[in-house]
Amino acid sequence: MSAADWSGRFAPTLDDIEGLASQALATLPEPFKSLAADVTCQVAEFAEDDVLEGFGMDSPFELMGLFQGIGLTEDGAVPQTGQAPNSVFLYRRAILDYWAEHDDNTLGEIVTHVLIHELGHHFGFSDEDMEALEAQADAEEL
Repeated sequence: MSAADWSGRFAPTLDDIEGLASQALATLPEPFKSLAADVTCQVAEFAEDDVLEGFGMDSPFELMGLFQGIGLTEDGAVPQTGQAPNSVFLYRRAILDYWAEHDDNTLGEIVTHVLIHELGHHFGFSDEDMEALEAQADAEEL
């Protein structure tokens, strides 16, 4: 692509990342898709300072996503009145920074990976389980 081809392009917006996340959630295989059905997905520029401090992170570019809520494998997994819904937060600027540094992945692949990773640990999946699910989701996109 020549330099002129980039003159009218803009960085993906919060809505663009949210669209990629919705697409990724729609293509998740079962049973993962059903487990994730009640989880909301939100996109923000960066994680809040208190979240970063809680993980001992100095830079907001270190965190691409976060699951907040009560896991299915934890006590209290059944939602209680007044309990906030389980949510995945995707952090646009950190995701775009990672994408810029790793030209072997598309933006959609990175968003899918972050979603699977955040949801997977919450639902008690191992890294190997998540890799298998991600490979299955990629195969279904073809």
